[in-house]
Amino acid sequence: MNASQDHILIVDDDRDIRTLLADYLTRQGLRCSVAANGREMKDALERHRIDLLVLDIMLPGDDGLTLCRNLRAGGPHSRIPVLMLTARGEDMDRIIGLEMGADDYLAKPFVPRELYARIRAILRRTRALPPNMDSETAPPARLVRFGRWRLDTVARHLLDEHDTIVPLSGAEYRLLSIFLGHPQRVLSRDQLMELTHGRESEAFDRSIDLQVSRLRQRLGDSAREPAIIKTVRNEGYVLATTVDAADDLAAP
Repeated sequence: MNASQDHILIVDDDRDIRTLLADYLTRQGLRCSVAANGREMKDALERHRIDLLVLDIMLPGDDGLTLCRNLRAGGPHSRIPVLMLTARGEDMDRIIGLEMGADDYLAKPFVPRELYARIRAILRRTRALPPNMDSETAPPARLVRFGRWRLDTVARHLLDEHDTIVPLSGAEYRLLSIFLGHPQRVLSRDQLMELTHGRESEAFDRSIDLQVSRLRQRLGDSAREPAIIKTVRNEGYVLATTVDAADDLAAP
């Protein structure tokens, strides 16, 4: 077994789907484990180093939304990317899944090739260079300062002026990284979708709005009158603060 293979955990209570997806992804060069419920998922997470979780919403016992929320609540597995599988047309499940911290979603039925493409896109984004590292030789700035906040691009969490740690999900980290890489620049919803999800937004897809709302909550930014991430009507969003890089962990 190639030690560099990405390890995918598929959590679905349908044995045929688990087998189909695992066989296909294995043929694409990925390593796969499977689980039928939350208990088996937790056992697999303890036994293996999982790079990405494919999580079905409809599960016996704790459903996928609950498992995703619990995963994001903290612990050694809290930053594992999650691709949520939802029923076709269940917009509320998709919305809640993103609110729980899922990195992306895919509606059933789907072809395995689309799942594979989504998995590769998520893994590429997860491993993307942090902001302010624009050459192969330049060391990354561990801290990126904006307003009263600092983003630790190694630990991938926020620090406030009192050095209090605010954890971020993978999706929140990537979205904030995009804004920090483009300060004072209006980014449309389509641009944000492409940069964070690697695809164009679908009709009536408001997932970016939900993720911006979650990120504002992390930053203590007012929903009515935000000062950090502002809404530009009919255009998109803008990070309305200056951004500075620092290589140390000293308080500003």
